[in-house]
Amino acid sequence: MNLAGELKKYSSISIVGSEKNTGKTVTLNYLIKILHDSKINIGVTSIGIDGESTDQVTKTKKPEIILGEGDFFATSEKHYKSKKITSEIFDISDENTSIGRVVTAKAKNSGKVIISGPQNNLWIKKTIDKMKKYGADTVLVDGAISRLSHASPAVTEAVVFSTGAAFSLSESEILKDTIHRINLSRLDKEYDFNDEENGVYIKTDEGIIKTKIKSLLMYEDIDRYIEGKKDVKIYTTGAVTDSFLKHMTEKKYAENLTVVADDFTKFFISPQIFNLFLKSKGKLRVLKSSKIIAVTVNPVSPSGYTINTEGIISKINNIFGIPVFDVMKEVSSYEL
Repeated sequence: MNLAGELKKYSSISIVGSEKNTGKTVTLNYLIKILHDSKINIGVTSIGIDGESTDQVTKTKKPEIILGEGDFFATSEKHYKSKKITSEIFDISDENTSIGRVVTAKAKNSGKVIISGPQNNLWIKKTIDKMKKYGADTVLVDGAISRLSHASPAVTEAVVFSTGAAFSLSESEILKDTIHRINLSRLDKEYDFNDEENGVYIKTDEGIIKTKIKSLLMYEDIDRYIEGKKDVKIYTTGAVTDSFLKHMTEKKYAENLTVVADDFTKFFISPQIFNLFLKSKGKLRVLKSSKIIAVTVNPVSPSGYTINTEGIISKINNIFGIPVFDVMKEVSSYEL
């Protein structure tokens, strides 16, 4: 599977993990190396702190981020000063993070850096656009644990998903979670709604109305809008949860219902409820589409246990036809 060819298709890519210690930084270094060797001008930033040699929570050793000559990067002033490379500054942000302004620069030689970039999605998007203006073809955004919002298509065009033994030592659990996340990232687009003001909107044969309901957590208040109606569409600017979809299914509304969110990062639903809703003929849609374009699997857990990744890799690849690889094996065979 040609990973470099797939990566080249996108100008911005998020790296997200199913759990801490699933190999996101190793994956990031691998993607940097592949793109750099393919003569693709790259940029790198992060919504957390990445590249420290020691995890500040677990005190375990972490891989450091390695940039090549010509690579762009955006990091805080604090970590820019600690870089182990020579670089040229292109921009210093007006906004401040908790550890200083964000410096956008270009590496003059290869070496190690700590990346701690913008702390909200709008700022990340602005930083991506800046690096692209300065010459980056593809910008990689490393994510914080348990935060998927930067993977929204409003921020980046595609996602590389990291999972592995840190998430579970069970092959079936890793497969179930990964398949579910890929399915969510591939939901069909909806065209009856646009980016609206915050709230819940309902479309019936009578047209589209904005309800007084603030979120789908108030799901019982939605019943009166849709009871007895056919081909109902509900759009929320917030989150879609298990409790809402379960209620719609139990009330027998699912068969005539399409639930719409901004993008796949707004669906906080389990595989069980997802499948139950679809089996009840309910539909899930998004306004903006994005997708997971590759999966990396880290076979080693923080406690030292190792899993066999061959079955996970082959099954995900067979189902979705995307690049899937054991990140530790791949990196060991690819000189970094």
